[in-house]
Amino acid sequence: MNTLSLAPLFRSSVGFDRFNDLFETALRTESATYPPYNVEKHGADDYRIVVAAAGLQDGDLDIQVERDVLTISGGRREKSTESVQFLHQGIAQRAFKLSFRLADHIEVTGAKLQNGLLSVDLVRRIPDAAKPRRIAINGDTAARPNVVTLDKDAA
Repeated sequence: MNTLSLAPLFRSSVGFDRFNDLFETALRTESATYPPYNVEKHGADDYRIVVAAAGLQDGDLDIQVERDVLTISGGRREKSTESVQFLHQGIAQRAFKLSFRLADHIEVTGAKLQNGLLSVDLVRRIPDAAKPRRIAINGDTAARPNVVTLDKDAA
């Protein structure tokens, strides 16, 4: 079996171990094909995952976030009391489970089911402590050694 090594790409990077793991996981596992879904970007920090959930209702779907992994699962939970004979059944009613690894600072803000599409809204909220800051350089080090000032207005 031919394996792909991404090690040369990460020789000049620091802190991207998880990114490397994501690539390796994606190459090892078969991607989910059911149900079809879209990942959309609606601005600099707004995202949406849209899942085709034909024939499902709110109670048939479950959305959870645990340890930066968004899991959307669903399936027909209640059996119909009607005796229906399908001559052709093209709308799948099987159970599914989709998982999405969320990047740092991505939060799920809401979900809605409309016209057979489940939309899960996401937003990136970077805390002030994680935003870049400009560090002022003081030229007179003899007067004030080892002093670093932070210019918060430049961020």
